[in-house]
Amino acid sequence: MKEMRILGLMITDRIKEAGRTQMTLTKHAHIIKSRLGFHEVSEDVCSRVGMIILQLSGKSQDFDLLEKDLNLIGGLDVQKMSFNL
Repeated sequence: MKEMRILGLMITDRIKEAGRTQMTLTKHAHIIKSRLGFHEVSEDVCSRVGMIILQLSGKSQDFDLLEKDLNLIGGLDVQKMSFNL
């Protein structure tokens, strides 16, 4: 049975954690089907908090490795949804 997983990432300090987060996502790019990132921006301020939504496609064990690597990054909260297709 094929699985699809959605990961939600909340980065509490984008400036501090963006580099390590990007390196981790690049390492696991082969399982990332879609990626959506956003943060609040106004004329005066660009928020340090960011959100990323990932749609993963592939093997469950690869999803777990990505989650493990993401959970090693301080200031990152990872939440998931899994669907069996």
